[in-house]
Amino acid sequence: MDEKRLIIAAFGVVVTAVVGFLAYQFVAPLTVSIFLYYSTRRYFKFLRRLRLPARVRAVTVLASLAIPLILLISYATVLLVIEARAFVTEYSLLEVAATNVEWIGGIDQIPEFTVQGLYEAYQSGDLSPFIDFASAHAELLTSLISGFFLNFFVVVIVTYYLLIDGRRIRDWLLRFDDDAIIREYLEAADQELESVLFGNLLNVIAISLIAIAAFTVYNALVPGPAEVPYPTLAGTLTGIASLVPVVGMKIVYLPLTGVAALPIVLGGDQSLLVYVLGFLVVAVVVVDTIPDILLRPILSGENTHVGLLMLAYTLGPVVLGFYGLFFAPIVLVVGLTFAQTALPRLLGADEDDGISSDQMRLSDFVENQSLRSGLRERL
Repeated sequence: MDEKRLIIAAFGVVVTAVVGFLAYQFVAPLTVSIFLYYSTRRYFKFLRRLRLPARVRAVTVLASLAIPLILLISYATVLLVIEARAFVTEYSLLEVAATNVEWIGGIDQIPEFTVQGLYEAYQSGDLSPFIDFASAHAELLTSLISGFFLNFFVVVIVTYYLLIDGRRIRDWLLRFDDDAIIREYLEAADQELESVLFGNLLNVIAISLIAIAAFTVYNALVPGPAEVPYPTLAGTLTGIASLVPVVGMKIVYLPLTGVAALPIVLGGDQSLLVYVLGFLVVAVVVVDTIPDILLRPILSGENTHVGLLMLAYTLGPVVLGFYGLFFAPIVLVVGLTFAQTALPRLLGADEDDGISSDQMRLSDFVENQSLRSGLRERL
């Protein structure tokens, strides 16, 4: 019997090692999948009120994320190409680039970004330098594109089945329960991950709406030459960038300030730079600072400290790369929950209510609003 157990254990170790190796190769899409699962699980549960099947709800959740994201990326790409073409044409930058970049030398003019314009450019040979450049780097471009779609496919499939079978995975893990320690820890970690990551989704939406409103109001109050381009798109990108605290939103509104100031610097009324400076102040105070102070403590989860969460979001990408933005907060929540629930019981400590914290939580905010509503009804 012991020999059979040893053989089974050895086989299990080999299988675990293989699965771990494969998971490590796809650690980035798997991390994003877990992040999306916990961010959208409340939405998935909310759709249950419509009495939709689980598969239909999962598809609805993924479509609600994928379709706006694809439209946003497509819209941003088209605008970027159009604005870059207009900027290059207006300031004659094509001639400067042609003298410094060899493969651009055969381009007489930038084609219009339309089906007809691209077709005419192809017939006239204006696209030949781009085609030659793509052919020379075909292996790299193919690798990048195929890698992107492979990772995207993994994210969609894993997120879909986590939404459908998440409870089954939880029940399987609880089979190894020992004195309810595993159950207590898994339930606490599961709840905290949902609170933190769903709070991040709400924060992105709130920051996007605030930024869109602030940029639109700014454009309505300043002269035309000092306006910021595409305030709706810029506000949405600002909200998405808010996933990274401290530096996230700055990667949107600082370049946006430069784009708004560049035409004025190159040939406009220099006095209009005051309005651009005003936009920078609005972005820093109204979009960045105030929401960060007011919203993050409310939407940071139940037990995870705001400061540690900010460090995880900031240092994660530095240490692990892009996927560290999603991996670091997950590890932080899992580790802190273990320290607060399972570790004291394993060490024989007395049960208590955990470490108290003065920061306001999402549940506290909801509870306070409910109490206020009840008092108003009584009065």
